[in-house]
Amino acid sequence: MANKVRVRFAPSPTGGLHLGGVRTVLFNYLFAKHHGGEFVLRIEDTDQTRYVPGAEEYIVECLKWCGLNPDESPQLGGPYTPYRQSERKPMYRQYAEQLVNAGFAYYAFDTPEELTAKREAIPNFQYGHTFRQEMRNSISLSADETKSLIEQGIPHVVRIKMPADETVTFTDMIRGEVSFDTNLVDDKVLLKADGMPTYHLAVVVDDYLMKISHAFRGEEWLPSAPIHILLWKYLGWENEMPEWAHLPLILKPDGNGKLSKRDGDRLGFPVYAMNWTDPKSGDLTKGFRELGFLPEAFINLLVMLGWNDGTDQELFTLDEMIQKFSIERVSKAGAKFDFEKAKWFNAEWIKKTDTETLRPHVLSVLESNGINVTDETYLNKVIALIKDRCVLLPDFWQQASFFFRRPHELDIDSVKPKWNDEKTAFFNDLIAAFSQTPSWNATDLENEFKALGAEKGLKVGEIMLPLRIMLVGGKFGPAVFDIAEMIGKEETIERIRIALGQLQ
Repeated sequence: MANKVRVRFAPSPTGGLHLGGVRTVLFNYLFAKHHGGEFVLRIEDTDQTRYVPGAEEYIVECLKWCGLNPDESPQLGGPYTPYRQSERKPMYRQYAEQLVNAGFAYYAFDTPEELTAKREAIPNFQYGHTFRQEMRNSISLSADETKSLIEQGIPHVVRIKMPADETVTFTDMIRGEVSFDTNLVDDKVLLKADGMPTYHLAVVVDDYLMKISHAFRGEEWLPSAPIHILLWKYLGWENEMPEWAHLPLILKPDGNGKLSKRDGDRLGFPVYAMNWTDPKSGDLTKGFRELGFLPEAFINLLVMLGWNDGTDQELFTLDEMIQKFSIERVSKAGAKFDFEKAKWFNAEWIKKTDTETLRPHVLSVLESNGINVTDETYLNKVIALIKDRCVLLPDFWQQASFFFRRPHELDIDSVKPKWNDEKTAFFNDLIAAFSQTPSWNATDLENEFKALGAEKGLKVGEIMLPLRIMLVGGKFGPAVFDIAEMIGKEETIERIRIALGQLQ
């Protein structure tokens, strides 16, 4: 690749960021970094009717959380400012006019009502070579009529003039050769009546001016490809057109169709990177971050939706992804989203993440449950003991709360049916023994416990579960003597005492 690799992610600020969007960012980012190139964030806010306040900031925050930081953006600036299309508005008209003057586009004066009437009269109406002569535009009108309408300030749009009976062919980096029949593509609007460009014109002009070398986007944009390719050609920039790659869809878990927000709501999992609150309705859509995913796990599960490195490896750091990523290994077929697998990635990442990195996450979980931890060393030990048991970050509360406060409830019903006076006596003796223990460490405590049990003729299994429930509250948690060592002598004895009171 002789020219510098420059890729872009160009979202519309219309709402939450779907995981498909984040995967597009990820593939762009990995490709750029693998080739020592640049990753650009550009905001495509040309459709002002769909603009949602706060959506741009949300997108920036999502990328930051994922660790996929752009080299150029509206926030950072760069050599090709501005990076918001609405701020580039004045420059698009000249290109639209250039296309009109060269005969590749035309002015259309049809009102929304006229277009609606036509669509109602003609099933599957397409504004293109078949019907454009019947409409009010600079092709059907004389040059004088057109000039007069423009001078009167009559609202009009600029449409591309799609050629009839041609085939537009290009090579997609993922799909190989793709061809389109121009008769099946309508004359898309390039410049709206308010002077704003549509996506079709803006994306081509901006990619050209920003020297984008490769354009990666979802396969839902494939039908727009012939329009964009013709615009590159009609504007005289064909030799500078980026290479295209249309990424496979992320599919519903059953494989039938594209994964949507509704599927997430219906099946109980997030499809957005982070929580998104709709400013109009106030509706909250849950995100992976707030559910308790580590960003490393989130991008890891995304990269595996449609890509692999040809080995059985599934866990990748961002650096490993950058090193191994190649577009040739991206699949053409859609990738089914599996939430259980997503959680597996998170559990694996929690296991492999060091205590230092996990600590702020765990502190946040504890604080949200009213626990303020001041002893860092103690917290580090707790994390090391329980991280292998956690799937999502909030699990740290369920798995660790008893290290910081006594259990509110004890699962006494699990031990009551087999409880007897012998066990009461054993635990009273255990309190006495533990009170006298000079050293308080897990190994000595376990030896003492087992020796006393043997002396009383009790099997370890019969007395181990009651001890766990006394200390923890239920049938979970790490090794019970590790817990006792951590919470200390007084607290261990007090918890046994409290439980005995409930078992009498």
